[in-house]
Amino acid sequence: MWTNWARTASCTPARVVHPASTDEIAAAVVSGGRVRARGSGHSFNDIAVAPEVALDLDRWTGIVRADTESGLVTVRSGTPLHVLNTDLHRLGLAMPNLGDIDAQTVAGAVSTSTHGTGAKLGVLATAIAELELVLADGSVVTCSRSERSDLFNAARVGLGALGIISTITLQCVPSFVLQASEAPGRLDAVLEQFDDLCAVEDHVEFHWFTHSDRVILKRNNRIPEPAKPLSRARQLWEYEVMENAAFGAVCKVAKTFPRYTRRLNELCGSLISERSYSDYSHNVFVTPRRVRFVETEFSLPRETLMDVIAELRAVAGKLGDRDALIVPCEVRVAQADDIWLSTASGRDTAYISMHQALGMQYKAFFDAYASIAASVGGRPHWGKMHDLTATELRPLYPHFDDFLRVRDEVDPDRTFTNAYLDRVLG
Repeated sequence: MWTNWARTASCTPARVVHPASTDEIAAAVVSGGRVRARGSGHSFNDIAVAPEVALDLDRWTGIVRADTESGLVTVRSGTPLHVLNTDLHRLGLAMPNLGDIDAQTVAGAVSTSTHGTGAKLGVLATAIAELELVLADGSVVTCSRSERSDLFNAARVGLGALGIISTITLQCVPSFVLQASEAPGRLDAVLEQFDDLCAVEDHVEFHWFTHSDRVILKRNNRIPEPAKPLSRARQLWEYEVMENAAFGAVCKVAKTFPRYTRRLNELCGSLISERSYSDYSHNVFVTPRRVRFVETEFSLPRETLMDVIAELRAVAGKLGDRDALIVPCEVRVAQADDIWLSTASGRDTAYISMHQALGMQYKAFFDAYASIAASVGGRPHWGKMHDLTATELRPLYPHFDDFLRVRDEVDPDRTFTNAYLDRVLG
């Protein structure tokens, strides 16, 4: 049996294949049965479920070639982001932006429109220069802006619906150091200056303790100076002891005694201290996540962010203690792009991610958020919890039908489908 990280999806595939070459991927694709590449299992919904043939790409990893002058790097699709980040750093290169989790495979991350934060930066898939895919008939094709451009527009965020990505060529940048500034704040004050912060900071986000007005404001900016990271002792204390072990204990208390969840959430917000350091980008972007949680996220038109947060504050005040969230929510931004199923397609975007500790009540708050997001044209993260169907998703994406047309061309018999894709694509 396979289970995802959040324990919200599982399956027992008929076969599991561990290909170590493009030929072996192609052989698995044409061997019969519906095929899914399951990545690292870090999606929170059933997008990676493979009840028939599961491709585990753990033997298909690493950099194929790299041009350190141009920054173009071709990587095998099963490479976890944390491995890619380390290998790029050795070459003096880096991804232009990252999210705060690096457990995903590079193919899984781009295929679900995973993102970091930065008003002048796009989702991870905007760094793709070329893709190589194995199609349903076993053929191996490449696509880029100049070659099979429609397939490229669809496959950069392809949900695994068009074929198995074998390699990805990424436009990387020279390694860079970020000055990280993290400080406690109050929600109203942060909201008042948020647009200005997005305009002047390279990367800005905040974590809101939903049952209080307390936030952690994070600002990361590129600097030309050498890295001055936190000491090993401080890293151990801050990340492993406080943000994981201690917070994990708080979650266990809230799970056992739900009536205290609201107060514990506010207490956690009040204990935040200021933190400032500099380090190479991947060490700043990524945060260790040992406490398991469930998550939903919607991308919102940037101009609707303040109204949505106002409605979420009202919901947080109305729900009972059993429906309170112990984990803070996260607010980030991204620049508009031209990828057909990117959550930032065609519009500058704000993201609100809502989390709950595993085993605690989340449905009431998540459902309320989904309703609020729907009222402003919110698009769900393809790899996180949501209930939308193709009928509801079609009007949210101007190129939805273009994507389906390309899918019909390259996979008419639905070799790569599963129940999730049947729901969201029809």
